[in-house]
Amino acid sequence: MRVEILHASKYGNGEQVAKELQHVLSSKGAQASVHHIDEVKAGQLPPADLYVFGSPTRMGKPPGGVRRFAKKVDLPSGTKYAIFATHGAPQPDKKTGKMPTAEEIAKWQRTTSILDEVLQANGLTKVADTIVYVTGLKGPLDEGWQSKVEAFAERILGRS
Repeated sequence: MRVEILHASKYGNGEQVAKELQHVLSSKGAQASVHHIDEVKAGQLPPADLYVFGSPTRMGKPPGGVRRFAKKVDLPSGTKYAIFATHGAPQPDKKTGKMPTAEEIAKWQRTTSILDEVLQANGLTKVADTIVYVTGLKGPLDEGWQSKVEAFAERILGRS
């Protein structure tokens, strides 16, 4: 299986996830390449069996550059894709100390749903998605992130 991993990392967290995903997929027999979206043209992506799009989250959404890139993706209808997003880890309210509810968290974690809408409008077929938490604005990634990437790779390869 040939996999192209395209990310838009600003502080290096998404790139770290993309490279770990490449490593895991390669160790399981897949051919995987990693590219920052600034290095490739959305309308001329290298051929692959599956495309993985990685995005940071800004104010609950993918940054504008990621959305514009996704809208320009020109792949045959039915092409398979997966998404990973990096999100700030949920934190307790500074005044009350209470953790946000699932509904409040969902309000600030719309990256995958927004990208799904755009990519599916282009005729692509979703295989899997995952969220990897970042503990601070610029990182580091949350403890145990490698196991999330491993499970994501298993779903991509259809082994779970």
